[in-house]
Amino acid sequence: MSAQVCVLYFAKSAELTGVKEEHVVAVPTPITSQDLWRFLLQRHPRLSFLQGQVVLAVRQQYVSIGDQLVTLGDGDEEVLEAVSSPTCGAVSLFIGTTREDLVDGRKVIGLEYEAYEPMVQSEFRKLCDDIRARWPSVKHVCVYHRLGWVGVGQASVIMAISSPHRLDGQQAIQHAVTQLKATIPIWKKEVYDTQDSSWKQNVECSWSLHRKPTAPSENT
Repeated sequence: MSAQVCVLYFAKSAELTGVKEEHVVAVPTPITSQDLWRFLLQRHPRLSFLQGQVVLAVRQQYVSIGDQLVTLGDGDEEVLEAVSSPTCGAVSLFIGTTREDLVDGRKVIGLEYEAYEPMVQSEFRKLCDDIRARWPSVKHVCVYHRLGWVGVGQASVIMAISSPHRLDGQQAIQHAVTQLKATIPIWKKEVYDTQDSSWKQNVECSWSLHRKPTAPSENT
């Protein structure tokens, strides 16, 4: 198996590679941290100047360069593992992927996401609190959202909720997806095969131009 990986370079490594971020396709997985380092060296031989000085991190966790296996990819297994519980009989899962679509004769080839990350964390905490208030039986909630480039067919958001019974989890995850689109400060840009692009609005947002107006109520 293989995975697409977003690699970030900092300080001297960014100078040696000439890039701060790149999206690498067809990285073998599972892979050891040593083989991952060799893989990067093949792409950027000048990184060898940092041999013995470099530090790797995968999903914001330090990993030693050696025989340690690291998990790459979209993270669905990691999200499922985060919400598993012996007291729960159901795990509700939502995976949002980039859809190949035609827009005014142009084919969508991918999406680019950017976010106000500190506020995203704050809003996700509010969303989790809201879910627990509405569905007290919910045990665990986990949300994974990618930023940067997400190609067609790849996952941009993975959400999982565990609960003792399926109904609460299913209702909670439907609510969570809607609120994610409505309130979380993450922006999405469609990129087309014509090399142009456009920012898209979620219809769930209160400020969206595409949101259907609420019918006025009559006083009686």
